[in-house]
Amino acid sequence: MSEPTPFFEAFKRGDVDRDVRMLAAHGDLAPTATEQLALLILLTQDSDPEVGAVATATLDRLPLEIVSSVLGQPDLPDGVREFFAARGVTPASPRTVRPDQPLAAPAAAAAGDLPVADGKAPIGAAAQLAAMTFPQRLKAAMKGSREVRAVLIRDSNKLVASSVLSSPKLNDAEVASFARMANVSEDVLRIIGRNRAWMKNYTIVIGLTKNPKTPLAMSLNLLNRLHGRDLQGVSIDRNVPEPLRVAARKKLLAAVTRT
Repeated sequence: MSEPTPFFEAFKRGDVDRDVRMLAAHGDLAPTATEQLALLILLTQDSDPEVGAVATATLDRLPLEIVSSVLGQPDLPDGVREFFAARGVTPASPRTVRPDQPLAAPAAAAAGDLPVADGKAPIGAAAQLAAMTFPQRLKAAMKGSREVRAVLIRDSNKLVASSVLSSPKLNDAEVASFARMANVSEDVLRIIGRNRAWMKNYTIVIGLTKNPKTPLAMSLNLLNRLHGRDLQGVSIDRNVPEPLRVAARKKLLAAVTRT
């Protein structure tokens, strides 16, 4: 199973307001087809009975042929196959499903929607994104272009920023650039640091370690993964916290002592 996205984790923690949960229950928000199934199943048990009823209705109208195909995907979240097995729906041979293609069109579009056509940022993207409603920014974060993601990763709302990190279009080069940004929230940097796949990329590790906004405990832990030249750089970098520089110097000294 693939790692749950930050967007899905926010729903699991109960950190999402009712209006956004209702949009998701209508099928209006989800990074991928597989996660849409998991999110709808989660919302059927929502604390608000109306949200749960809407999520159940959305699941009932999903085309079974496509659902069966998605159930055949190898990276399906836990519990999804079991849920549909209880409904008599079994996996079929997986077919190609666009990563950002929802299983069902939303029951109703949000009022005043400003779609990002064909995944491309509109002219004056920053200004237009600033004028969008919160649900519109959420959609743009997951479905927009690289330019759109570069703007919304700095959004003051942590769910919007974490939705950027949930986009199926996101690549390691973008994550590495986010890891170096000193004007993103600590939440963004924590999410990056907790993702095992991203942390296999040494460029991302370096970016996080040298970012003064990265929580100190995380930076100190990442020192253990740095190569000698990069460790030397951190030891004299005035942009990182003093305790990190001191720890880097101690590691260098210990390495010399061992040799």
